Amino acid sequence: MAQKKIKTIAVLTSGGDSPGMNCVIRSIVRTSVGHGIKVYGIERGYSGLLNNEMREMNASSVGNIIQRGGTILLSSRSPEFREASHRARAAQILEDRDIDALIVCGGDGSFKGAMALSQEHNIPVIGIPGTIDNDLSGTDYTIGFDTAVNTAIEAVDKIRDTAASNDRTFLIEVMGARSSAIALKVGVCTGAENVLLNSQKVDYEKIAKAIRRGMRRGKNSSIIIVAEGEKPGRAYNISNVLEDMHNIPSKVCVLGHIQRGGSPAANDRFFGALMGMMAVETLFEGNHRHAIVLHRGETKVVPLDKCMEKSDHVMEDFVGLAEELSI
Repeated sequence: MAQKKIKTIAVLTSGGDSPGMNCVIRSIVRTSVGHGIKVYGIERGYSGLLNNEMREMNASSVGNIIQRGGTILLSSRSPEFREASHRARAAQILEDRDIDALIVCGGDGSFKGAMALSQEHNIPVIGIPGTIDNDLSGTDYTIGFDTAVNTAIEAVDKIRDTAASNDRTFLIEVMGARSSAIALKVGVCTGAENVLLNSQKVDYEKIAKAIRRGMRRGKNSSIIIVAEGEKPGRAYNISNVLEDMHNIPSKVCVLGHIQRGGSPAANDRFFGALMGMMAVETLFEGNHRHAIVLHRGETKVVPLDKCMEKSDHVMEDFVGLAEELSI
């Protein structure tokens, strides 16, 4: 079926919020306005779409937001959107509003929802990868990752000061339910003695030997970065085993949701702006089930179905680098 001319676009942010989403929104709105296209902001993700919570936006609507974390459109997770009947209601709401296309910024679940909506109701959709975990297939970068890493690095640097002052080993847990991207990059950038991936079985004997080896050459503290895994608090279990089985006491710091917040770093602002603009222009060009991705340093337009799965591929080439440099 031929697609009609795009006259009105809607944008939503879905799933966990990530720094840089506001940069994406700003870019989409201003690019649309510049092309004479009406644009609506849908509040609270797919839940807001199902409740018809949206407002028309203009250039002034997105003024002074480029430096703000989170998302001015708010976000949510919407289990009900997995049901075809709810997607049909969403499609009807878009039709009633004369909205011709939808741009979604989020992760794998958000992209799957967009794809289903498009396939079932022939609605043009474009996805922009937005998640701090950097765990989306088809792209080397997701909006929010750089800021989350920088936030964690700043925290680890401060913790290292107190670790060195008090002769302590610290286990610092960073976010990443099924992705080790944050843990790996933070570990390398902070000179951590070990990085424990969420997919790895913990080798306690190896960790204990590494800590003792450092002590023998005069090191009085160690930093171990722990990817949180499926449930936050994994670092506490590891700390208990190290003390009970290997007589190595340690302190635990779980960074948690502090990594989601804060003013977006340069990369998240830059790629948020670029991907937002490209999303609008991609719709104009007639590419209606696509995603905007970064691959090998180049921003590209790829089929949406290439980007709908969680993937821990981004930092896999750097596994072992932190350990190699911590001797």
